Amino acid sequence: MKHLYLFIGFLLLVSCNFFNVKKTTSDAILNEELKTFNWSNVDEYPSFASCNDAISKEEKKRCFQNTLTAIITNKIQRDTIVVSQNIDDTIYIKFQISEQGVLSFLEAKVDSVTRHEIPNIDEILTSSLDSLPEIYPAIKRGQQVKTAFTLPVIIRVN
Repeated sequence: MKHLYLFIGFLLLVSCNFFNVKKTTSDAILNEELKTFNWSNVDEYPSFASCNDAISKEEKKRCFQNTLTAIITNKIQRDTIVVSQNIDDTIYIKFQISEQGVLSFLEAKVDSVTRHEIPNIDEILTSSLDSLPEIYPAIKRGQQVKTAFTLPVIIRVN
């Protein structure tokens, strides 16, 4: 009987670890959630009012990119650009859209020949953004978020 009491006492001492509860803070939960967050994908892409009729996420993205490309292309076509040689280049323009829907021009990857022939290409691209309609920012989990993206624009000058 003495051994039984000793055995039960030993089990009670050893089993006390099962009752320990780990305390987690809200910061720890937030950090764990942020690790699983896919930052490269949003629930809704940035859009213009004219793109709100698009049904799917991809259609809205395509509409936004096509509208932005058309606005930039129209501005470039309206400017008089004089070159000494033909240009057939794709410019990759990096943009950022803030949580408030403000589009910022970050940089343009331009071929050296194009930059030599059109030295003010950055100013032309920046001024083309002045006449943009209102932009609705991207949405991730119900919150407006900052997004960055690259847009290719083809330039052909003869």
